[in-house]
Formats: sequence, C-alpha cells, structure tokens
Amino acid sequence: MTVGIAQMWHTFRSVASFDSIELDRTTRRLRRVASVDDLRRLAKRNLPAGVFDYIDGGAEDERTLATNSSDFTRLEFRPRVLRDVSELDTTTTILGRSASMPVILSPTGFTRIAHSDGELAVTRAAGRAGIPWSLSTMGTRSIEECASVNPDGEKWFQIYTWKDRGLVEELVGRAGAAGYGAVILTVDTAVLGRRERDVRRGMTLPPKLGPGTLIDGALHPAWTWDFLRAEPITFANIVGRHDEDGSTALSLADHVKRQFDQALSWDDLDWIRSFWDGPIVLKGIQTVEDAKQAVAMGVDAISLSNHGGRQLDDAPTPVSLIEPVRDEIGDQATLICDGGVRRGSDIVKALALGADAVSLGRPYFLALGAGGEAGVDWLLDFLREGLEQTMALTGCRSLDEIDRDLVRWAR
Repeated sequence: MTVGIAQMWHTFRSVASFDSIELDRTTRRLRRVASVDDLRRLAKRNLPAGVFDYIDGGAEDERTLATNSSDFTRLEFRPRVLRDVSELDTTTTILGRSASMPVILSPTGFTRIAHSDGELAVTRAAGRAGIPWSLSTMGTRSIEECASVNPDGEKWFQIYTWKDRGLVEELVGRAGAAGYGAVILTVDTAVLGRRERDVRRGMTLPPKLGPGTLIDGALHPAWTWDFLRAEPITFANIVGRHDEDGSTALSLADHVKRQFDQALSWDDLDWIRSFWDGPIVLKGIQTVEDAKQAVAMGVDAISLSNHGGRQLDDAPTPVSLIEPVRDEIGDQATLICDGGVRRGSDIVKALALGADAVSLGRPYFLALGAGGEAGVDWLLDFLREGLEQTMALTGCRSLDEIDRDLVRWAR
C-alpha cells in the first residue's frame, strides 16, 4: 500500500508542479493580465468610477475613441516566411536620439489621480525601457522632480499655449535646463471637447470630496488610502505661479476656457523658436494640408493625433492618415502615429504605412491605475514582446525591413 501511494505521488509530481505563493497583491494580479484590455478591466476594478471614466473616456459618443483602435484591424499582414529571424533588432533613432523601440509615451495630465507616484512612476519605467517620455504642462509632478528620477532618459516637454505667454517661456526654459530634449506643442485644444462621461460624473481636478466620492472611495479602499496619504494633487509646475494651479477644484473645461489662448496660430511657431532652439513636435495634426504646412514651417516632427478621441468626435484616425501624410511630406519630418496602439502588431502596421514611431497615453495611464509603476513596466514589456513576435512572424529582422508591402487594407 505504501509503495502504491509513493508511486502515485511520484507520477503526480512528474506531470504537475506548484506555483510559488506570491504575497505581493499587485504582482499577483498582473500575472493574470494578458492584454491591454485586461489592464483596462483591472484599472476599472481598482479606480473610483469618476477617475476611471476620466482616463478611459472620449468626446461625445466616443466613435473616434473606438475607431482609433479598430482601424488597425482593417490592416492585414502579408507575412514572408523562411527568413532567418533568429536575431531581431528593434532599435531606432527618434529626433536624433537612440531608442530601444519606436515607442514614445505621450503626455497625460493629472496623472496622479491614477496613482500617487504619477509621472515619476511613468518616467522611471520609460527610462528602464529606453524610450522617450513626455511631461504635460498639466502634469502633477514637476519638471525637476521627473528629471531627477530619470536623469539619463530621453524626456520631452509638452506645452499648451496659455494666455500667460511669459509663464510658457519660463516652463520651457526650466525644461531645457533640466535636460528635456524636445518641446511638444499641442494644437488641437483651442477649446475642450465635450467629454460626457466627465459631465455625468461632475468630474473636477482634483476630485472633490462629496458623498458620492466617499461611497466610491469606500468601494476602492486601496486607491483611497493611496490618495489620502499623498500630498494634494496640483498642477505641479505652476504652483504659486498662477491663480488656477489645481490647488482648488475646477472643471477641466473651465480651466481650458480661461487659460488657453484661442488665438494660437502658425505664426506662434516663430515665438516658440525665439526661446527654444531644440526640436519641435506638433501634436494634433489631422489633415494632409496641415502636415504640409507644418513641414513648410520647419517643424521637426508631426504627431498625427486626435487627442485620443477626446476632442472632436468623428475626427480622422491617426493610422488612416499615416500613408497620405508620408506621401505628401516625404522624409522632411519625423512622423509619429499617436493613438489607438494596443499591441506590438499595431506598431508594425504603423511603421509599414510610413510612420517613424508610435506614441500612446491612455494605455500607460490605465496600466498605472491597474498596477502602479509595475503596471507600466508590464505594458512596455508587452509591447516589446509583441513587436518582436510580429517581426518574427512577418519575416522582418529589423525595423528597416518593415515596408509598405508588409500590409494591405482589408476589403
């Protein structure tokens, strides 16, 4: 009998093994994540409803939010086989600086509503991954704080053109002194799009503490504990320099209406060049005509973007613009596809159409809400693995081998 039990145990051990017990709750949850959609579901479970909807939502009926990603599914691969793909090279150069893969982390505002570390967690993850990261004017960690935790990584600073032009010049000067390598001018936010999830939630930044907030907070204790232990959320770069620095609750629409300069025009590029001599990225180009004008004005990079579907519903999707814009501008500017990327295969499709790189914001914002800094690390590893896998399966050993013949638009 004893021999029989011993034999059965030996047989069982030969076909079964036991996972180690993971005590860290975040690590345990991330082990069960397989995609960006899974990250989104985890973030939705972790975050109060108003916070999640601020990150996840889009303008009006959210058609553009949906098509930003679904348009990638209209592209089919034309894989080549029997190629030696034993060694893959995903490295590239973006605005003259090396990057481990053609991915840029876009600027996001109010990042600390997802996790108290906010931009610090994201820039550290980007530095480890060897890719550029962008800080928003409406960031919740300062220019200098972010530079101190990622001193050697490539960092860009995003600006809106405020009516207080002197403040913009001061912020860009601080960014240059802290080692930021490029300035991003966002050009699609003269007014704020109607983000109806935020309207329904009565969303303010920072979140107001009312009865609904308290109930939602009780249902999300980990987020609430993190929020209450941290210092107040503010627009970190303008605290004490502006009467609306985020230290009191306000709607984002009200802030944009009062502070952003609706008179922004092409002539303002010369104004920016008067105090910034590095690369300039225009973010928010949505037509071939404006891309052509941007090149004529001498910008260094064009970011095809509809603000993640958060501004004008039924705007064109970035992926649909890549090929016609590249055909028009040739190699006169770096071309970035901003929005809709959810997998490494999307990166390959964008490059095949003519993009030099992709950028993304919402996925890492959700990853931060799902797992903090570890969530952002997970996302960047997922994108890198997907990029390498897609390259191997389509017969591309380097980014230079990704060309227009690799994809076709599905009927």
